[in-house]
Amino acid sequence: MKNVYLKCCLLFFLITNSTSLLVAQQWGDYTSYSSGKTTVLVDTGDAAICKIVKTWTHSENAGYSSYIEPGGVLWRTITNSGNTFTGGPITGALQKVAYDGTKLWDFVYSTTTYCSHHDICPMPNGNVLIIAYESKTASEVTAAGTSYSGVMWPDKIVEVKQTGATTGEVVWEWHTWDHLVQNTNASGANYQSSIVDHPELININYKTGKDWQHMNGVDYNPILDQITFSSHNFSEIYVIDHSTTSAEAASHKGGNSGKGGDILYRWGNPAAYGATGTQLLNVTHDAHWIAEGSPNAGALGAYNNNGISSSASCVDIVKLPTAADGYNYTRTAGAAYSPASYTKRQACGGYNGNMGSSQELPNGNILVCIATGTINEFSPSGTKLWTRSMGGNCAKAYRYDKCYIENAPPAIPTVSVSGSVLTATAATTYQWYCNGALIAGATSQNYTATKSGKYLVRITDSNGCVYRYSPGIAVTVATGISVNEFEQKFNFYPNPTTGIVTIDNTQLYGANYEVHVFDAVGKVIMVEKNTSVLDLSVYENGIYLIQVSDGNHTTFTKRISVIK
Repeated sequence: MKNVYLKCCLLFFLITNSTSLLVAQQWGDYTSYSSGKTTVLVDTGDAAICKIVKTWTHSENAGYSSYIEPGGVLWRTITNSGNTFTGGPITGALQKVAYDGTKLWDFVYSTTTYCSHHDICPMPNGNVLIIAYESKTASEVTAAGTSYSGVMWPDKIVEVKQTGATTGEVVWEWHTWDHLVQNTNASGANYQSSIVDHPELININYKTGKDWQHMNGVDYNPILDQITFSSHNFSEIYVIDHSTTSAEAASHKGGNSGKGGDILYRWGNPAAYGATGTQLLNVTHDAHWIAEGSPNAGALGAYNNNGISSSASCVDIVKLPTAADGYNYTRTAGAAYSPASYTKRQACGGYNGNMGSSQELPNGNILVCIATGTINEFSPSGTKLWTRSMGGNCAKAYRYDKCYIENAPPAIPTVSVSGSVLTATAATTYQWYCNGALIAGATSQNYTATKSGKYLVRITDSNGCVYRYSPGIAVTVATGISVNEFEQKFNFYPNPTTGIVTIDNTQLYGANYEVHVFDAVGKVIMVEKNTSVLDLSVYENGIYLIQVSDGNHTTFTKRISVIK
């Protein structure tokens, strides 16, 4: 959620000159976009000329994306002059610039083995997420289990903390290369007989090439501590867990999801993981979370370049099938992730085959950046309310209100715990969450936890311009229920199973629990946390014991038969 808004300003305009002649109900005050060596902030509420109220003039060309933080701080990617990697999306560097034009950070992320490209995501903690290529040699590619012969540039995502005017430290990282699958070479690495049974992994033989996935959008959700990103070549959007350590992100265990760095959710092109279903994304950019305060908050948005046709782009919004634990997403074994179609689609009013962005605003309007040079704002019913020519290509554009631009955000809140009572640092407003779900009525500085889970608080200051979220904190609350009562709240099916076991625990929504799977001789073969699916398909036929514990010494065991 690169830009999280609070207040709605509904304005009536008559726009002329470089904008269309339109009378409309819009949202917000300023629109920003970058092109070449210029970033501008346009006053969309000026009825006479839609004037430019702020211009940043830079010495370096824009790379791909730019964002404005609360208080008017500009983040932008730039084209580094010394890159070893080459190609249209290559950036290699980024800048952080104060409202008055002072450079606050000038950081290069480019060597002979990796290079940043496309998008970044400024994070609430002051760090930044960066998409980057990393080079793999032909021998490394062959060793990964593919028949493709040649150098590959798989993607990675790194979180970088500023350490100086031009320096930074990688504090978290995730690599595609750690989450591969292939079913063509049984003696090779990453082999699984079925691709569709492993949507959490990326098929290294799908559209294999040098610039393989071509990631182009990245965004962060502070409520879930999850990341979404998009792939041009795969025509998909994805979700991964950021609550992991870097070591866990390289594995298949750990984090709020219990899945480490595996793909938690993907949507847009079922064929990419061997599933049947309609391909709904056709070249996609700008994967992002819809921010709180907007009608589709918590959903994913994406720019669908060829979504309507090869001459008409659109924006698709998708509501995710969240599992009972709050951090995973449901899927029927062997099938494509739901939904089968988009939740909402907005035609862009034009076409571009590459780049592009969108933003759902608090009143339900959608701002669209057609990268060939036009910004449009549409009402919830699809009526075009406002349009502006940018005078050149631009990958992204965003809408802000004056309060957001003119006021620094409050400090990120912290939460202290005494027993089951949580207390937030002082603020003007509060809203508590447990396992990613808003707790209705929990709007005081203190909250008494009623169940075990990961808690966080959202606050605003007296300006009320922007939401700020605390880091999540794990709280254990004694359930006080018997083993029999605990067991009755779970349902395991099918049993017998061919390998995939669904755990239905809807009566314990948000509860913390751990699952241990034992083979017939009592050896632990799997440990999962808060999972809704167990995959036993790689194990032999036989009887397995599933032990479930709630962390408060309440444990039961279930027998499962695997028959393939």
